[in-house]
Amino acid sequence: MKRFGVSLEEELLCKLDELVEHHSFPNRSQAIRFLIRRYITEDNWANNQPVSGCLVLVYDHHRTDVQKQLTAIQHDYHDLVLCSQHVHLDHDNCIETITLKGRADRIRTLSDRLLAVKGIIHGELVMSVIR
Repeated sequence: MKRFGVSLEEELLCKLDELVEHHSFPNRSQAIRFLIRRYITEDNWANNQPVSGCLVLVYDHHRTDVQKQLTAIQHDYHDLVLCSQHVHLDHDNCIETITLKGRADRIRTLSDRLLAVKGIIHGELVMSVIR
């Protein structure tokens, strides 16, 4: 760990303190580390660097061919898909988590294709930097 000083305008420091409180960070340093990591991840994403991620899909399994379509699309990107997990939430709804690793643009393309499947109720992609 290295220590360094940071100068901030008072208004920006207040916003940092609000962020610390809102996210329950133990201190400002942890919040700054979080923001730097988030920026690096977003930069890697924008610059098509290797990333890892998880796509979460919630869907009605009674919709015709939803699972079949999801599987077919994942097979088209088999080199990105590390694993998937299917869970029955209730009689009608399922959640699927798909763990991914690869170039950001291909993961985004795969995610967009899966999210566009008719019957998807909700979905979200989270990506992180590969160290």
